[in-house]
Amino acid sequence: QLQLVESGGGLVQPGGSLRLSCAVSGFTLDYYAIGWFRQAPGKEREGVSCINSSGSTTNYADSVKGRFTVSRDNAKNTVYLQMDSLKPEDTAVYYCAARLNRCRVLAEAYDYWGQGTQVTVSS
Repeated sequence: QLQLVESGGGLVQPGGSLRLSCAVSGFTLDYYAIGWFRQAPGKEREGVSCINSSGSTTNYADSVKGRFTVSRDNAKNTVYLQMDSLKPEDTAVYYCAARLNRCRVLAEAYDYWGQGTQVTVSS
């Protein structure tokens, strides 16, 4: 059974950091691109970042460029999203999603999704 599980969310003050993890099971991570998405209350789901299957290509939304870093450890079947200099507007539920090989912008292009982890940035 294909499964993605996010962890690492929580409450953090503005300017702080969190590292989200996306642990996958039931399939070999090597062949999959992993996207990170987020959804804030009352807003549509938006793409945050993506890393392709080989790790050679990473993409970021303009709103997080220079603050977030995506990486992967295929040996551990885990993808990470390091989030630094967090802002209140980063508050959302964060999801990871998988699709074969290449990153895509649209959430509809991803086949498998995790349940999400809450990130709250507040003083």
